[in-house]
Amino acid sequence: MSTVLVLTSSALGAASVSNQLVQDAITQLVLQDLQLRVFTRDLGGKPIPHLTIDSANALRGAEPANAAQAVAQALSDELIAELKAADTLVIGAPMYNFGIASTLKTWFDYVLRAGITFKYSESGPVGLLEGKRVIVIETRGGLYSEGPAQVMDSQEPHLRNLLSFMGITNVKFFRAEKLAFGPEAREQAIDAARAQLTEAIQKEFLEAA
Repeated sequence: MSTVLVLTSSALGAASVSNQLVQDAITQLVLQDLQLRVFTRDLGGKPIPHLTIDSANALRGAEPANAAQAVAQALSDELIAELKAADTLVIGAPMYNFGIASTLKTWFDYVLRAGITFKYSESGPVGLLEGKRVIVIETRGGLYSEGPAQVMDSQEPHLRNLLSFMGITNVKFFRAEKLAFGPEAREQAIDAARAQLTEAIQKEFLEAA
């Protein structure tokens, strides 16, 4: 039985385009596999605590020196267990100030742990979570996949680097851009992203059959 870990990170709740498109993706995945297990982390609605001196020290591998460090390490262990158990990740990633939401970045801060999700070797870092696939749904008010604003995109390259650092390289990005360009452009962008998601998920399961 396959498992999907869903990460949403928008601060807008039900009004969020990224959250809506994530739900569309989950609907399509469940249609292809009725036995699919889905676990959701709403990082936007229930954020993980940002790093402090205690949590930063706890995630370096030493034994916890106080209660705060023990809590941080336990949370990290829990998040990593969810990640390891998942065959597929679906990440909702709105663009905030050219990058990812701090809530999503904090999730990565807790799951990127040496010796557990990656290791250091003589030739450099090696990811330890190979074999997973990821669907990333990006929402953007402007146009950053091409044109003059492309150099300002600190969202997609950052996500790709964070995932690949853990050995996750089977990543597909779906973008709803120009959401702030007026109602018509917004509707077209959402419809196009939804169609691309549906086609990609159905094609992948067809090829796997």
